[in-house]
Amino acid sequence: MDLDTIREVVVARERADLGVLGGSCAVLAGGTFLFSEPQERLERLVDITALGWPALTEVRDGLEIAATCTLAEFAGSVPGRELGAEVLRADWPGTALFARACRALVASHKIWRSATVGGNVCLSLPAGAVLASLIALDGVASVWTPGGSERRIPLQKFVFGPGSNALNTGEVLRSITVPARSLLSRTAFRKIALAPLGRSGAVVMGRREPDRRCALTVSAATTKPVVLDYAQPPGTAEVLASIDAIDPTLWFDDPHGAPDWRRHVAGRLAAQVAAELRVEAGEWQ
Repeated sequence: MDLDTIREVVVARERADLGVLGGSCAVLAGGTFLFSEPQERLERLVDITALGWPALTEVRDGLEIAATCTLAEFAGSVPGRELGAEVLRADWPGTALFARACRALVASHKIWRSATVGGNVCLSLPAGAVLASLIALDGVASVWTPGGSERRIPLQKFVFGPGSNALNTGEVLRSITVPARSLLSRTAFRKIALAPLGRSGAVVMGRREPDRRCALTVSAATTKPVVLDYAQPPGTAEVLASIDAIDPTLWFDDPHGAPDWRRHVAGRLAAQVAAELRVEAGEWQ
């Protein structure tokens, strides 16, 4: 869609170029959402894709994923696969969740090559599967502030509700870091939708860390991702009790599923994810 209110597109080359953000000026990365509907309040866009952030970088405490990392790069980040000049470590099974999250989105491979991880996170929509996968892996967001500093926000606390998050005016999501313990985790994934190619009605992702600590993340069915933590892989009764304890106001209601249906199927999917994680490594078929 043409955005006929836009008068200028600025290509950011350095951090100082982001100082104009706010009001009628917004960030442009992949632009797949931005150009999908009218943006009548906007007059200027700042393109951050020329800042040169590496899509994926191994850091001391895990893996840093740039906000400008495309879905194609994110989905292709499987252990042992070459990404540019880097090879993702083969002992990081947790990265298998990346491609599963991308496949949960209703998007073509053409969209995958332009849409970004940061865009999915900052949209903060219930069906944002990339956002949910990074929450499921206990990711932490790095946010650049207008004053030149940086703040770090656990993604569990980043989203307030549909389209609402912790970013303040003029702030830019720089990256998300997934800790090593999550990258070393086994994961499981379940999704359901009312139509074969429809928007997700419920998505449940789970991780089991090497010390048996377990977390289940419920998304799409809720207005924001909900994380259920356990000291060890839970049994079915414990999982269903946790689902029942979720705040009733968090169950999402839209044409892709009623709240009571979403709550029911989320319980079934969560039980399946927990069952897979209870099985010892190498036993699951």
